[in-house]
Amino acid sequence: MPRRQRDPTICPRCGSKAEPKKTWQLVSPFPDSKGRITITIMASFECPNCGHKWRGALSKLKVGGDEMEIGGKKVKHEQAAEEKREGPVFEIDIDEL
Repeated sequence: MPRRQRDPTICPRCGSKAEPKKTWQLVSPFPDSKGRITITIMASFECPNCGHKWRGALSKLKVGGDEMEIGGKKVKHEQAAEEKREGPVFEIDIDEL
C-alpha cells in the first residue's frame, strides 16, 4: 500500500511552509522495466517558525526509453521529425572466403 503523499515543503511539526535550504539529485543506478532511469530531487528544509529541520523528496523524474514521467504524470516527449535511417547491409558468403 503506498504511503500517503504530502507536500515536502510543509513543516511536519507546526504546518508552516518552508523553502529548501539545499537541493541535490539522486540517480538510480539501474533502469526500471521500461528502460527508464529514475532521478530523485532531494532537499533539506528548516522551518522559519519552529526551527525544525527535515529532508524530503521534492520531485521524481523517470527519463529514457520512449517516454518521460515527471512526478508520476506521463509527459509527451516530442522528438524532432527525424527519419529512421538504416545503414548499408553487407552480406558475406562464407563459401567465397
